[in-house]
Amino acid sequence: MAQAEQTRSPARQRRRGEELEAALLESAWQELAEAGFAKMTMESVAARAKTGVAVLYRRWPNKSDLVLAAIRHYGATHPIEVPDTGNLRDDLIALLEGTGAVRVGFVAAVTAAFSGLLSDTGLTPAEVREKIMADRPIYSRRIFDRAHERGEIDLATIPPAVLSMPFDLMRHDMLMTYRQIPRERVLAIVDDLFMPLVGRASSA
Repeated sequence: MAQAEQTRSPARQRRRGEELEAALLESAWQELAEAGFAKMTMESVAARAKTGVAVLYRRWPNKSDLVLAAIRHYGATHPIEVPDTGNLRDDLIALLEGTGAVRVGFVAAVTAAFSGLLSDTGLTPAEVREKIMADRPIYSRRIFDRAHERGEIDLATIPPAVLSMPFDLMRHDMLMTYRQIPRERVLAIVDDLFMPLVGRASSA
């Protein structure tokens, strides 16, 4: 009889370890994106995750630590596809367009949370950014390394500011509009600014 009862109503397995932590971080990200930093609470995240608030506090001592962990988790679980078209220009265009498509919502949510994080943690903007970006892969590096190996550019002669410039400009545009960057803007960044600069530096 007991066996038949168990067959009809199997016990629900409890989430543990990495599975539980991932579920908590995904719930925290959803709450952050929908409610915003100010309205998000440990209780609201616990309710969304269908668990007790003590489960959160055992892992993260406060809301700011949870938010930072959720942002890092989202970035790690939504990687950017690194294109390989065979040339630097097309690789960079594809990477910028792909990054814009995947990251525009991420940028909007993080930007909205930024002031709350600064106020709650007492950290500087640079320190908050470092905590968010810590251990994240630099997708553009693979593109630049391949271009160097093909002989398209000489990484030894190109200033780091030039290599980061396309992504700095794209990030600025997304922060100003909260929209995906139009293709014509991407082409202008690559063709009018980046390619002439790296060409000049590599031939110097």
